[in-house]
Amino acid sequence: MNVLPAPSLLAVDWWAMGAVLALGGGALLLLLLELVPARPDSSRPAAVALAALLGGGLAVTVAREARRSLFDGMFVHDGFTVFFTLLLCAIGAVAVLLSWDYVKRTRIHDGEYYALLLCATLGMVVMAAANDLITMFLGLELMSLSLYVLVGFRRGSLESNEAALKYFLLGAFASGFLLYGIALLYGATGTTSLPGMAAFLTASPLRQNPLVLVGGLLLLTGLLFKVAAVPFHMWTPDAYEGAPTSVTAFMSVGAKAAAFAALLRFVLRALGDVPGGWVPVLSAVAVLTMTVGNVTALLQNNLKRMLAYSSIAHAGYILVAVAAGGAEGASAAIFYLAIYAVMNLGAFGVLTLLGRGAQERVLVADVAGLGFRRPLLGLALAVFMISLGGIPPTAGFLGKVQVFGTAIQAGLLPLVVVGVLNSVVSVFYYLRVTVSLYMEEPQGEPAGIALTAPAAIALALALALTLWWGVQAGGLLLQAQRSAVGLL
Repeated sequence: MNVLPAPSLLAVDWWAMGAVLALGGGALLLLLLELVPARPDSSRPAAVALAALLGGGLAVTVAREARRSLFDGMFVHDGFTVFFTLLLCAIGAVAVLLSWDYVKRTRIHDGEYYALLLCATLGMVVMAAANDLITMFLGLELMSLSLYVLVGFRRGSLESNEAALKYFLLGAFASGFLLYGIALLYGATGTTSLPGMAAFLTASPLRQNPLVLVGGLLLLTGLLFKVAAVPFHMWTPDAYEGAPTSVTAFMSVGAKAAAFAALLRFVLRALGDVPGGWVPVLSAVAVLTMTVGNVTALLQNNLKRMLAYSSIAHAGYILVAVAAGGAEGASAAIFYLAIYAVMNLGAFGVLTLLGRGAQERVLVADVAGLGFRRPLLGLALAVFMISLGGIPPTAGFLGKVQVFGTAIQAGLLPLVVVGVLNSVVSVFYYLRVTVSLYMEEPQGEPAGIALTAPAAIALALALALTLWWGVQAGGLLLQAQRSAVGLL
């Protein structure tokens, strides 16, 4: 009888696991520090969370891009993992900076808040690095459970509690679909490993495996829920509006980036590429997502709800790149995700400063004249809105050019036409906000806006990258291409 040797902890490449250790350790440290009394206005929790996120980014940078498989191939460290880990840690760091003063102003219990934010980021990183469907599911649930609590963190707000409950119930259904899809895929292929599925499908064509098709569609349903694609978007406007604005900023880009990372790894590692029969499905979802998101955003006066529907529309643009398939489609999707993260974080960052009252509601009329009352904030919000609309010379324009150009090369011209028309529609509601900033008189006496140093740093970084990538995004595109090629 052969006895397998016991796995050695020394055999694990801990540098490759550095981001996971830093984020998990930071969350545990924050919970332990809750036992140590501190001043009510202490910045200790925020500083610990920021250090953990920077440490995670540093660790994955030191480990570099050499491909390593850990834990019997369930967790993989490659260029794709490095790119998304850096992106997700950066998103988390900006969210911490935006939350620094916000949690004090709103009297949110900051120790628990930052611990949950780190746990959510940890789940996102695990999703991006998952080379096995079980690992992917664990990462998704860690992210989701943390976000459910964060959405309802304003315990005294009925709106926040309702949003959290709705997000939790619908998210539980989506997780059920995904888990059932994993079960069917395991039943059909005999493995949950993505390379193992690829080997099975190489020997047995996809069209001869209806169980694989059904399982894949169910898994796709679960991931499409997380990216807020139509028709799985119902939770998005209420969750975004009810959540604390700093949480909305974080989840609007972090959860979307992690879900697309998992989707791209599944498609390229397990399926080898987007199967031809799935292109019409992804194209139809992309068309619905872009159209419903943009048309509904036209009707919104509440800026958080408008940006929620805008987030749905941008998921549709990224799905266009996914439908294009191959390394080119994957790199375009990754490129757009990084750009979207920067400009959307910036837009919600401004709303974090503007939000006042129990519901933190910011209407289009509330930003009237802001460009003259607070020139820097007005300029930042205008640039972010212009970039989200895809107007040059901002990063959003280059992102859409890359996505649509890749789709044209893949022969998806009708899909590109729909995407361009949707972009034209979106310009209307983005410019509506910009016009209000500079061409409308403020109604009533404006409330004072305290721009603290952490929030100023976050907005300055987002603004600088939005403008810089609008004229010089070659380095970002090269990194996106390298990370995509590593999946094939």
